[in-house]
Amino acid sequence: MSSKQPDITLYFLNASRAIRIAWLLEELDISYKLVTSPRAANGLAPPEFRAKIPTLLGSSPVIQDGDLVIQESGAIVEYLIESYDSASRLLPQETHARASVREWIQASEGTFMMNAAPIIMARMGMPKEAAQYVSGLEAAIAPRVHEAMQWLEAELESGPSKGQFIVGTGLTAADIMMGFSIECIFAMKLGTESQDWPLISKWLANIKERKAYRTAVEKTGYTM
Repeated sequence: MSSKQPDITLYFLNASRAIRIAWLLEELDISYKLVTSPRAANGLAPPEFRAKIPTLLGSSPVIQDGDLVIQESGAIVEYLIESYDSASRLLPQETHARASVREWIQASEGTFMMNAAPIIMARMGMPKEAAQYVSGLEAAIAPRVHEAMQWLEAELESGPSKGQFIVGTGLTAADIMMGFSIECIFAMKLGTESQDWPLISKWLANIKERKAYRTAVEKTGYTM
């Protein structure tokens, strides 16, 4: 655990994974500076915003903590927790719980967003002459989305918190990372229109009522 004082700037693109980082910073009660931008008309980050981000990719989220620059939301989340969560509240020390939280950190991108991202990109960037194929792509990917959602639904049903949290009985990095993934899948109807996951819907509504989450939304102007 680091003893240094945070000097954090968050590069925040609206309607993006960056809400995970703002929410985490609020949960940790860490002050931070914001560099924000709405999305351009094409749904992407404006070039002038990307130029401000101190990485070659120019993607969001990115944090700068002193002279350290970190991209990729999972890496940022683990860095902030390991550096500033002295109570190990969000990434427990107990072996099984810690492994489970890390599993969901990875799953938020490697399973959930991996299946959702092709649909998003096809909707946003498919050439007009190929637009007829988007529905076929969505139909092909939807079963994978369903499998992932059923996994989360089952985890919430069997967990000790009775569906309030993914791992254990309190908020962890699993909830913070998964929150955006599930919100995105629901909001953009990424293969979800013919299915219902009541525990996931209730869990998402509950975590979005947390004071830290609401503060992050207010400060950043986040919308989906």
